[in-house]
Amino acid sequence: MEAAFSSFFLVYSNRIYAAASGLDALYALQEPDGAIRSRYDAATSKPILPKDNPEGLGLPLFAWAEYNLYHKTANKKRVKDVMPTLQRHWTWMEKTFKRENGLYGVPLSATGMENSPRGDAFYLSDFNAAMAMNALYLSALGDILNDKEASFQFKRSYFSLKTRINSQMWDHDGGFYYDLDRDEKQIKTKTIGGYWPLLAEIPNEDRAERLIAHLKDPAVFGTEHPFPTLSADHPSYDKQGGGYRGSVVPPFTYMVIKGLEKYNQYEFARDCAIRHLYFVLDSMHQNGEEKEHGAHRSVEQKPVIWEAYQPQNEGKAVWEGRTDWPRPQFLAYTGLSTISMMIENIVGLYISLPRKTVDWIIPNLEIMGIENLSLKRNLVTILSNKSGRGWEIHMESEKLYYFTINVLGKKKKTLPIPSGKCSMLIDKI
Repeated sequence: MEAAFSSFFLVYSNRIYAAASGLDALYALQEPDGAIRSRYDAATSKPILPKDNPEGLGLPLFAWAEYNLYHKTANKKRVKDVMPTLQRHWTWMEKTFKRENGLYGVPLSATGMENSPRGDAFYLSDFNAAMAMNALYLSALGDILNDKEASFQFKRSYFSLKTRINSQMWDHDGGFYYDLDRDEKQIKTKTIGGYWPLLAEIPNEDRAERLIAHLKDPAVFGTEHPFPTLSADHPSYDKQGGGYRGSVVPPFTYMVIKGLEKYNQYEFARDCAIRHLYFVLDSMHQNGEEKEHGAHRSVEQKPVIWEAYQPQNEGKAVWEGRTDWPRPQFLAYTGLSTISMMIENIVGLYISLPRKTVDWIIPNLEIMGIENLSLKRNLVTILSNKSGRGWEIHMESEKLYYFTINVLGKKKKTLPIPSGKCSMLIDKI
């Protein structure tokens, strides 16, 4: 999870940091049968295989991460190089975890939420939806390579799994995707894992609407700090977090927000991202660090960004008996909040280098923008401000690209932006 999710913000580092190095390190450790374990010892490169997860299985996020990397770098050769690795990994998961009913039976820790109170769950909604998403993006990578066989094979796997998730895991009365036990009976516990189906484009519009309604309900997932890992109406919900019994964990918040985008919920996604970042900022200076200055001792404020937060208060999450969690300055996760969500959801920029497109999706015009964003070897600046002539967008680029301004519900226009400096008046387009 750390390697995959960190690639989503490292792509914005203007090539100062290699966005794919963590992924490549894992691919290099792939075993002959296709296995890639979720965790390795950094010193020995040996897999860490806990008792409750003897195969070291993790969420299958590689294809999603690679698809995002392709659109931020336009490196088609990389897609060609990694595709065999991703296909072998898929085959290993199919052989090892797919059951006769077409669903995947996996241990709870494979979801990244080790103490989530999910009873006797065996067919987990989040893992199965992530596998469907994996197939969806493997098919898209096949399209990029013009590999019709791979594209068709994975699309067929996607629709097969999507049908099973919709028919067996969806509960009409609760309006939610639930885990199943070994007897394929639903376990009525609402966790953040029930939102992976949004990202995998599994629900239809009606079901998506009902799922999203829970995100707006303060008694379920619409807490002050969105979104807790366990619904607030569950008996095991912990206001202080309690591990994955209520904590707000950035990668899952990011996952939900990306899922909202799939259903054009840009304004709500932006609102949630802003609320999340306010809590991150408010929690940064809560922990003083004691320092000695000669005969005097003082407490100095040291800004800290945490791996997880409380859902109804400022401050880091608390897990009784676990002083090692949440980790401070855990950039593999917190970079999603401070970089990816800021660029993609608060500023509202969506970039595809192979398509030569930049979409700016905002609910209202504000004074904001970004300077010197690196699109491969092309630095792009897009800034909006209000002048005497009205709202104006100033742009600078070394190469031509296609710019779409989408002021939600008011104005949408796509224009070719030439190299050099230029500006446009919103009222004139």
